[in-house]
Amino acid sequence: MSIAPVKCSVDVKAPLARAFELFAGNMGAWWPRGMTPGGSPHAELVIEPRTNGRWFERDAAHNETQWGRVLAWEPPRRLLLGWQLGPDFRYNADLLMEVEILFEERAGGGTRVSLEHRDLQQLGADAEIFAGKVRTGWPARLQNFAEYAVIHP
Repeated sequence: MSIAPVKCSVDVKAPLARAFELFAGNMGAWWPRGMTPGGSPHAELVIEPRTNGRWFERDAAHNETQWGRVLAWEPPRRLLLGWQLGPDFRYNADLLMEVEILFEERAGGGTRVSLEHRDLQQLGADAEIFAGKVRTGWPARLQNFAEYAVIHP
């Protein structure tokens, strides 16, 4: 069974390098609290700035919830994350979907941020339900990011 990748994009009012920095380095600031897989609202979301780095959240009590890992770190144009959350949004080390984020400079100084979440078929019977969740979730998160970028140029 093949499931089409989830694709979405947003234009942000930030230069290319700044958009990458805000996305990868400040994810915890623009991602809504209480909308993560951790048991408590996150204090920070961390994408370690290197290939093979971790991608995780940390709550106020310093408990960590793993999301996945960094497959490619190519500032300021590309970030490839390995999504390792199953359909129940719990970490699964045996699962690896890709979330690729591309940053493209736009005329006028802004940046187009494009996201593709692929390999959804790995979830088998749960793939379609999960795809529906990320089809609505990712565009909403990119909109959160765009709004954050406006007030943190």
